[in-house]
Amino acid sequence: MSKVAIIGVGITPFRARYLDKTYFELAYDATKLALEDANKNGASITHKDLESTVYGIYNELFERQFMPDIFTNSYLGMNNKPGTRIASGGATGGYTVRMAYAEVASGLSDLCLCLGVEKCNDCYDYQTGTTTPEVLNAIAYSADMTYEYPMGMMAASSYVSMVNAHYEEFGNPTEEQMALVSVKNHGNAINNPKAQSPMKITVEDVMNSRIICYPFKMLDCCLYSEASAALILANEEKIKELKVEKPIWITGVAAANTDCFIGNRESIGRLYSNIFAAKAAYKMAGLDYDKIKEQIDVAELHDAFSGQEVISYEELGFVPFGEGGKWIENGGPMMDGELPCCPCGGLIGCGHAVGATGIMSTGEAALQLRGDAGKHQLKTIENGRALAHSIGGPGAAYAAIIVMENEEARK
Repeated sequence: MSKVAIIGVGITPFRARYLDKTYFELAYDATKLALEDANKNGASITHKDLESTVYGIYNELFERQFMPDIFTNSYLGMNNKPGTRIASGGATGGYTVRMAYAEVASGLSDLCLCLGVEKCNDCYDYQTGTTTPEVLNAIAYSADMTYEYPMGMMAASSYVSMVNAHYEEFGNPTEEQMALVSVKNHGNAINNPKAQSPMKITVEDVMNSRIICYPFKMLDCCLYSEASAALILANEEKIKELKVEKPIWITGVAAANTDCFIGNRESIGRLYSNIFAAKAAYKMAGLDYDKIKEQIDVAELHDAFSGQEVISYEELGFVPFGEGGKWIENGGPMMDGELPCCPCGGLIGCGHAVGATGIMSTGEAALQLRGDAGKHQLKTIENGRALAHSIGGPGAAYAAIIVMENEEARK
């Protein structure tokens, strides 16, 4: 298999709604930014040099268009080239990166565009005159339609049941510990000009925000966004040919699908897809699950809900089970902590444009390793390695982990 690196990153601003753009225009914007970034990195390429595309577009109802990938493909000028669409809930972006990696590593393409886009808020409920019910309905259709959906299953209730079960088993996360995640990620987003929800808030602010699904408060939850994110992936031979200056090498790629019915799992309070994906990705990258916190510099986590981020600290091997809440209390995942998590603001601070989110997270991690993350750049990158994490689907059944390293780590 060929070695694969990210040579270009393009991320549009995350917004509540783009009134002046279609989903394929947003996709165009991210692709243009990724090409410009690759050319600043020494590549000198245009869209004509891209040999294939992998599209991350989660939900037809968001775009009000079945097969939205083919319309995007045409708008980008990618006619007569292969394009593949991925849809795996909140993990769509991570799985899209995985598929784009496979496209290049297998030798099918030397240059591949990895593109995610979502434009959910054009969904319109004519009875209420708002977009929110239709967005939630579209997401709810990802749950089991025979039993769960009629009982009112939504994204928040799906995740909160697992967080509550984790609390029953391990005594964490508490409401205050979850609030610390919200404070951290909204605060980190202040330094990210593309973030939708930058805020300087306190634990008390989070605790006093309205209940969404107990114990999740409004500020414990991410906002659904409209945005697009793109990466350009290349193999080692192409990178040498193009004389790319700062490639970010993908060294570990793994995904796992667990039982979609959480009641069938050995423990309701664990997101097993996280554990299996993490261990496989670390093994591929030559890293140690039990020492991962000391081997990477930054982690961009899928923090759709604050309590889920705390559980992910444990499942991804940063701390032992039951210690995730204490770790954030002690500042472990803060910008100046042992292992900064979500310096861009994550989903809670930046926003959640579902198909684009995992690609945005991967791109943000790559920019950190390049030293190009702007105002939210970490002060020190010691190991030269980063992790991007995606999770989603019914009961967080899908998970994907991407491990990356820069040229210095490779040497």
